[in-house]
Amino acid sequence: MRGVVFDGKRLEVVDDLEVREPGPGEVQVAISAAGLCHSDLSVVDGTIPFPVPVVLGHEGAGVVEAVGAGVTHVVVGDHVALSTLANCGTCAECDRGRPTMCRQAIGRPGQPFVQGGRRVYQFASNSAFAERTVVKAVQAVRIPQDIPLPAAALIGCGVLTGVGAVLNRARVDRGDSVLVIGTGGIGLNVIQGARIAGALRIVAVDANPAKEAVARQFGATHFLTSTKEVKEILPHGADHAFECVGRVELIRQAIDLLDRHGQAVLLGVPAATAEASFLVSSMYLDKSILGCRYGSSRPQRDIALYADLYREGRLLLDELVTETYPVEDFEKAKADAEAGRVARGVLTF
Repeated sequence: MRGVVFDGKRLEVVDDLEVREPGPGEVQVAISAAGLCHSDLSVVDGTIPFPVPVVLGHEGAGVVEAVGAGVTHVVVGDHVALSTLANCGTCAECDRGRPTMCRQAIGRPGQPFVQGGRRVYQFASNSAFAERTVVKAVQAVRIPQDIPLPAAALIGCGVLTGVGAVLNRARVDRGDSVLVIGTGGIGLNVIQGARIAGALRIVAVDANPAKEAVARQFGATHFLTSTKEVKEILPHGADHAFECVGRVELIRQAIDLLDRHGQAVLLGVPAATAEASFLVSSMYLDKSILGCRYGSSRPQRDIALYADLYREGRLLLDELVTETYPVEDFEKAKADAEAGRVARGVLTF
């Protein structure tokens, strides 16, 4: 079968990939569509360290092909969106409703694939850039079959991360002011999450002025190409500032632009060794800096919720899909993503 493999030096679409059958508590999914996220590219450039060779992709949707023993919540033929959380479901963090903090789900990559006689790692417990993948049952969330799979694919990362950061981590409330730095796939979902939450002012900042129209479509009330003008719109600062780029200087700006009792939520991914600075004295105005993993989500609950919001017209998914590419055109999809020409490019199988 076809898949996108990174061996540490070369990134290519191969056609000799194999995946094992699902074991107990696992599901095999035929991938129909998978979003190309910057996290995938961060593995290639070294920003996210990961063992190789690895099948990339972590934002996918498809059709259940087979289920292992004990799996009852999905059956063959179901349409599913995939999460990256291979959480155990039984530890203290899972029991508290914090599956993103499950210690069994982080730093333990599996190798369900084989290529040319060598075992190949699975990225983010998912590897959606393959015609078929095997995931833990908890990662497969059934969705209505009337949701187009290219749109549904984006729920599993971009939507869970961006909308989840707003609703689950920051808990934005009606009337709040929100600053969003960076309007790529994650930033757009933060914007629409803030709109859904009832934020009064949603200020989007992106150096690319061509992104204004789509930012406003998703719910931005203001659009700027620099943070220098934020105080003209929010004289006292923002109640919530989301950094969605992954640059330490923008993290500092997000913190500096907070109002009293404001909180900065960090969603962009800088290099693993990057350090950011801030004025400690500013924190004594009850400000907070919040990390956020995967939108602090509970995928079995949240994916179903976001699917319902999409069907009601409140959550935009189709509008996120800027362009679709057959998997053979991966290099073009990668180039478009790196150049910022797409909100989300989606690979199709």
